[in-house]
Amino acid sequence: MQKTVSFTTLGCKVNQYDTQAMLEIFMAAGYAPVHGNAPADVYVVNTCTVTGSGDKKSMQLVRRCKRRNPQAELVVCGCLAQRMGAELLDTGARLILGNQYRRRVVELLEEAVRDKVQKVAVEDIQNVPYEPLVIHAHEGHTRAVMKIQEGCDNRCTYCIIPSVRGNIRSRSLEDITREAESLSAAGFQELVLTGIHLTSYGRDLEGRPSLADAMKAACVAGISRIRLGSLEPRVVNDGFVNAAAQMPQLCPQFHLALQSGSDTVLRRMKRGYNTTQFMAAVDRIRAAWPDAAFTTDVIVGFPGETEEEFQQTIDFCKAVGFSRLHVFPFSPRKGTPAADMEDQLSDQVKSQRVNRLIQVGNQLADEYRRRFVGRKVSVLVEDPEGDSMTGYTPEYIHVKMNGGKTGELVTVLLEGLTAEGMKGIITEA
Repeated sequence: MQKTVSFTTLGCKVNQYDTQAMLEIFMAAGYAPVHGNAPADVYVVNTCTVTGSGDKKSMQLVRRCKRRNPQAELVVCGCLAQRMGAELLDTGARLILGNQYRRRVVELLEEAVRDKVQKVAVEDIQNVPYEPLVIHAHEGHTRAVMKIQEGCDNRCTYCIIPSVRGNIRSRSLEDITREAESLSAAGFQELVLTGIHLTSYGRDLEGRPSLADAMKAACVAGISRIRLGSLEPRVVNDGFVNAAAQMPQLCPQFHLALQSGSDTVLRRMKRGYNTTQFMAAVDRIRAAWPDAAFTTDVIVGFPGETEEEFQQTIDFCKAVGFSRLHVFPFSPRKGTPAADMEDQLSDQVKSQRVNRLIQVGNQLADEYRRRFVGRKVSVLVEDPEGDSMTGYTPEYIHVKMNGGKTGELVTVLLEGLTAEGMKGIITEA
């Protein structure tokens, strides 16, 4: 009887990519994937540890899988597994797998089952080579995520990621082109290039290719859209913008990680830039794409954040005119300098500020979308929603429309706003 495997993933697009790659490894070994609440022989939980909430959700999912089928084998992998290692043995997991050896996930699991032991496959993640994980299928998606970079050499005072993802490692340009061609042949028209610290792409490779070089390598025949993961303003120099402007496939949606709109908070975070440099990056992009969408992450309630500093963040977000804000309360991570800083804010203050900034973000999102009312835009059709279809514009505006087939590009006349995006009708270009 064929064995079954079920994956659950928390966290970033890199985790999603790693999950899909490991799922394909299981399938190549003869396992059949199951989804939802269906019972499985093996449960794999790909965890996140970027915040305390990520830790909590990861552990809840691990326990839920155990309750669903106590006789099943459990694999706990990803960033929480890398950070905690053997401390997770009491979950009953057969295999605890860090952020290396993912290509050996089935081999390591089956060894542990055969030997009737729990196995901890977690080693020091620093100075390890890039682990080539390749995806051949992206089930249920019209866009494909392509991981081109791993690790981070920054040491922001609040961040645990460098210790669980390791040093910077980049994929070669040749590998990027090969996977892009494979995904194009599979029918995907949009690629999302992602990494743990995408801004650092190529620093470790011979010849030091740039992120713009990686983008160009992915622009193969059949790929209509290239979208970028999270960037930092330091990568957005004149050379990057000039090169990117020559790629018609590039979607004018840029996720520039802000974290705070206060220069004094940014210094305490050791982010390596200030708001003036951030705005200069925005201005360079807008000079090339006047209607570019800017999304960002903001951490609220960093140690010592005053009401004045928080107001500076609100004012700066309004000045940029972000199309979407992702707002998080500061979460102290053991082992980071920020966890030991004085003047830790209360959960109540952090919660109040999060809610205030979310309201600002909603207002900014509405203002951005309103400028598109009455315009004709290109939409990549994705999923049905009731009697309608949905998809995204190059600016990543969610559109609900009156038809279209999954995976096709259509021209839509945008008629108005919805709660999360816009609505429109398919029309001639």
